Formats: sequence, structure tokens, C-alpha cells
Amino acid sequence: MAGILIAGTTSDAGKSVVTTGLCRALARRGMRVAPYKAQNMSNNSMVCVGPDGDGVEIGRAQWVQAMAAQATPEAAMNPVLLKPGSDRRSHVMLMGRPWGAIDSSDWLEGRRELGRAAHAAFDDLATRFDVVVAEGAGSPAEINLRAGDYVNMGLARHADLPTVVVGDIDRGGVFAAFLGTVALLSPEDQALVAGFVVNKFRGDLDLLAGGVRDLERVTGRRVFGTLPWHPDIWLDSEDALDLQGRRTTTGRRARVVVIRLPRISNFTDVDALGIEPDLDVVFASDPRSLADADLVVLPGTRSTIADLAWLRERGLDRSIIDHAQAGRPVLGICGGFQMLGRTVCDPEGIEGAPAEVDGLGLLDVETTFGSSKVLRLSEGRWRDVPASGYEIHHGRITRGEGAEEFLAGARAGRVFGTMWHGSLEGDELRHEFLRQALSLNASDVSFGAARERRLDVLGDLVETCLDVDALVDLARDGAPRGLPFVAPGAP
Repeated sequence: MAGILIAGTTSDAGKSVVTTGLCRALARRGMRVAPYKAQNMSNNSMVCVGPDGDGVEIGRAQWVQAMAAQATPEAAMNPVLLKPGSDRRSHVMLMGRPWGAIDSSDWLEGRRELGRAAHAAFDDLATRFDVVVAEGAGSPAEINLRAGDYVNMGLARHADLPTVVVGDIDRGGVFAAFLGTVALLSPEDQALVAGFVVNKFRGDLDLLAGGVRDLERVTGRRVFGTLPWHPDIWLDSEDALDLQGRRTTTGRRARVVVIRLPRISNFTDVDALGIEPDLDVVFASDPRSLADADLVVLPGTRSTIADLAWLRERGLDRSIIDHAQAGRPVLGICGGFQMLGRTVCDPEGIEGAPAEVDGLGLLDVETTFGSSKVLRLSEGRWRDVPASGYEIHHGRITRGEGAEEFLAGARAGRVFGTMWHGSLEGDELRHEFLRQALSLNASDVSFGAARERRLDVLGDLVETCLDVDALVDLARDGAPRGLPFVAPGAP
């Protein structure tokens, strides 16, 4: 078995970037590569096909990493997916299917059960692939969580995985973060930490050399390379940390405003709009931002009823209704689509307490939540063009007689609603939608090709800037023996 764990000094340090780039680099070398993340906490997810042919749900990042690895995505690549319901409670997908919920009161015991299943999934991948590139979560030095950890050093200890720690130098303090990460680990954990990767460096590498030498001297571990900051690296995100950066500011002709809901999910649905040359895409959360919008998008949400109340509290409901009544287009996706209907009913309290609320009344549909979750890949046609997407929802839609069907949803004039995530990634469908909604002529851009270019750029950076040969040796042979202990160690 060959494997390696890519850990990080913090969340969003660049673990996903390094893991994805390494998957692409190794795949181009002819290796059978599997990405893996024992536990992902994200409301951005993807549906893939399970062993029985039914849909299963995994983190979007692991799906993209499978694309980078040129492998078929599967549930074992992200065996535990936590979907936050609140600061203290998360809904759990285990091996791609609903498992239940876990909260802070049963966190430690719940993690033990999930950890056993996650490690079994890793072991299974290790028997079927040449190398497993595992991504950690948060930081391995979160000493308050170490007892129940199965994602970082808990995984490394389970599979004897050599570990490389990634740090974001753009944030500052990266050398202290590297040293502190190792110094807070137990001797047994430290023995598996083989070295570091610096991420998002801007400037002259010669200015970094002295710090790298000192870090290697005080830790006894090498730096495997430095990835530069690059404007073309934009991967499907795990969470909403980078929403402020997801915008185009080139003064393009049509302005698309995406409502930044508090519990936003699958906001990667609008990434395909961001590559269109005639669109300027921004995220916003106040009514004034809608004043000059050409298209308003209501994205998916983890809690339709709560986010609908949030819209009303901020006056966004009135702005969206005014926008539509002025004859300007609105697109709702999944939970955003449900908000556009007449009513949203949750008799079983799937999202919290049982409730029934009025929607925005722009589409003749009603939504009723049920306990079973729909997970499936979907295909069809709209206006004679092929369409595809994926569904992740508890809500069931009843469409009235006055609503035209639109991708398992509804359309009335220039108000569109669909239950399909990812449909805009289809070039023909996206171009037809933009013709209908904004009277835009079709462009020649391909979202699939753009994603492949980004993955290739990342693979090139990894090959050029990291010592990939040394990382391959590390994955095959394990962490070097005799790595020095860095005081003080775990408390």
C-alpha cells in the first residue's frame, strides 16, 4: 500500500489545492490514484453512483479531486460528510447515505463509530489503487480534539501514513505555524510528520530560502517545495469561506447577483456563470445590491424555511419580487427554487420545528418536506437541448397547472426554478438559459474544459514547484525513521 496524508496548519491553508494537484500529477505519471478525506464538513456536495446503482453523496472537493485523479468518484473517497445544521449539530452522511445527526454532547463517542467506518473505507481504497492521497481537516494540532481524531494523525497512525503539513504564507506567520504544529504533537504522531509545503508565496524565492533553512534545522524535517500564488487556481470550495473572492469585476455587460444566504449550500452551481465573457457575477446580502441586477440567483440552502425568514428580515424578499415584477429574470436552485413558490411545508420538522410558511409567490408550486432524502443524477432535455444535473433534497414539489416544467422545477415568464444542481455546467443548457433569461447570444466557452485547464495548471505547478519524486518515495516507503522530537510535545 502506498499513501500520504496532506495536513494543514489551519483550515483553508491549501490542503485541497495540494491534494488535488498531487492527484493530477500522479495520474499523469500513469498511477492509479484515489483521493480520500475521512471526514468533510461542508454544505457543498455532489452525487455519484453507489455500488447498488443508487445515488450517494460526497463532498464536492473530493469529487473534483477524483476528476483530477482521473478516477470514478465513490463514497469511500469521503466516507463521512458532515452537513452543519447549527453551531452544535451536524447531519451526517456515512458512505454517501443519511446516517443521522451528531451534536457536541455525543461528539466523542459518535466520532469513534464514524472513525471505524472511515478507516475501513481507506483500507478498501488502499487495496484497489496504487496510491491514496488523503487530505486532513483543520489542523492536526487541535489538541482538544485529538482523542477522537480519525481524520488527521488518527488516520496517519491507523495506516502508518507519512504526513506533509501545508501552510499559507500569504496569511503570515507560516514558520511559527509549522513549528507549532509539530511541537504540539505526541512523539508517536511527530514520527509520521515528514515535512512541509509552503502555499501561496508571492515574490522572490531567494527571500524565502533563509527561513526554509532555519525551519528545516529546528524541526529536522524538510520542505518539499513552495507553491506560488496563482490567479487561475479556483477549485470547487468546501464551504463559504471564499465567497467574497468569488466575483468578477471587469465591468461586463450583464450583472448576476447571487443571494448569499446564511446557510448557503452548493453555491458552486453558479461557477459556470462566472466563466461567461458577458457576465459579472457577485454575491450579495443586502437589498441595494439588487437594484442594478440583470439576473438574481437564489442558490441552494441547508435550511429553506430559516433562510426564507432571513430574506424577509432584510427586505430582500420585496427586492426579489420587485425585480421579477419588473420583468427581469430570477433563477432559484433547489432550496432557492422552493422559496419562489407559494408555500413551504415541513410537517415532520426535517429542518427543525414543524412549520408551514408562505413563499415569495413567484411560481405556482408547493414544497412539502419528507423524511427520505432524494439523491440522484438526473438527465433530460429543455427546449431541445440536453440537460443534466444532480438532486440532493428532502423537499417534494407539487407544480400547479399554470407553471411550465423546467428541469424538475417550474418556469413562469422570466422566473425559473429547478431542483437540479449543476445544470448550468452543461454548456448547451447554460447558453440556452442565458438566451431565454438575458437575451444573450451563445458564447464559445466550455465549463468542463475550463475545469480541466485549472486542474492541469495545478498539476503543472505541483510538478514544477514541489519535489514530486520525493513525495512518491515518501508515499511508498513511509516517513523517514529517526525524525527528531520537537519539544514540548502534546500536553
